[in-house]
Amino acid sequence: MSPATILWLIAGCLMLQPLSTDLYLASLPHLATDFGVTPAAVQQTLSLFVIGFGVAQLISGPLSDRFGRRPVVLWGLGIYIAASLACALAPNLDLLIAARFVQAVGCCTAAVVARALIRDVYAPAEGAKMLAKASSLLSLAPIFGPVLGGYLQVWFGWRAAFFFHTFFCGVLLLSAGRFLVETNLQPNLAAMRPRGLIGVYRRIASADFFWAFALPGALSYAAIFSFISGSSFLLIDVLGVPTDLYGYCFGFGVSGYLLGTLVCRRLLTRLGLARSVMVGASLSLFSGLLFLVLVSAGIAHWTVVVGCLFLTMGAHGINFPCAQSGAIAPFPREAGAAAGLLGFFTMVVALVTGTWVGMSHNGTLLPLAATSAMIGLLLFGSALVFRRLRAAVA
Repeated sequence: MSPATILWLIAGCLMLQPLSTDLYLASLPHLATDFGVTPAAVQQTLSLFVIGFGVAQLISGPLSDRFGRRPVVLWGLGIYIAASLACALAPNLDLLIAARFVQAVGCCTAAVVARALIRDVYAPAEGAKMLAKASSLLSLAPIFGPVLGGYLQVWFGWRAAFFFHTFFCGVLLLSAGRFLVETNLQPNLAAMRPRGLIGVYRRIASADFFWAFALPGALSYAAIFSFISGSSFLLIDVLGVPTDLYGYCFGFGVSGYLLGTLVCRRLLTRLGLARSVMVGASLSLFSGLLFLVLVSAGIAHWTVVVGCLFLTMGAHGINFPCAQSGAIAPFPREAGAAAGLLGFFTMVVALVTGTWVGMSHNGTLLPLAATSAMIGLLLFGSALVFRRLRAAVA
């Protein structure tokens, strides 16, 4: 495969996750109205997706180590298509939540294989640059996805978002079937043996250098997931932003991610992998504290939410490509398992964050602002504690 082919396939696989979470954000308040449930109940469509996405990675990663990247990702994309159709046709919230869980299983398989494929082909620093390039393309999904989702909600209702998921993944499946070449040239025949699998995860989880990248990366995702979980309720219900305009607000905020990935590529060249993480962590801390200070000062305006979302997304555009490459790089024979464990831990942290955002929502901006500031402090602290270890392994 040419670098361009790898780039577009990786970007397409990684794009499934933000499309799965962001495209229907404008529909969340309407789902609560249509099904006659509370916002916390609707949040389960995100929470169960996160659980499925996290847990399934522990299996899909080793599966790709054992049987190869290509067959595993094709099966995963097929599962995603079937589950997306089930979401679109769900007659009640319980079935929608269940279908979202299955959808997450297919989605996570594509994401895990994409990260492992990068490790198969590139060295750590080059892998981080390729992931940053893919993330630049990936950012188009969270930028334009909520805009499209807002119009789909206004024109057709919430089911249209899941029909779009089906169409997008169908195109991706055809492209992967045509262009994806197997990159796992030395399959690990013992990768799926229970005792060996537990041993692999124990070895990865006991490596300090894995957590030196995984912990800041997971907290960075938690920072943006707090906005994913709570921004639609704040902007639409609390601040009165029209549904069809919500997507533009969220899309502008997410454009910070695109800028962050572009900055990341320059930072990697000038500062290296380890020091780039500190830059992203510092920006995360600044964004969280700024959000809390402005809200505490009584400034309740949509520009505050969107502006702090922009900064948080920019920091994530720096943090996450570095975290993904750095955490997986030391495990060439178990790249799938390492990618799976990274994804699982990231989703666990996101699940806790999303659950807290739903529980703490009180009709004001303060709970989300306080959550954002706390995550920023934890992220910066973790990056600071592990800075010397990252420098030694990067």
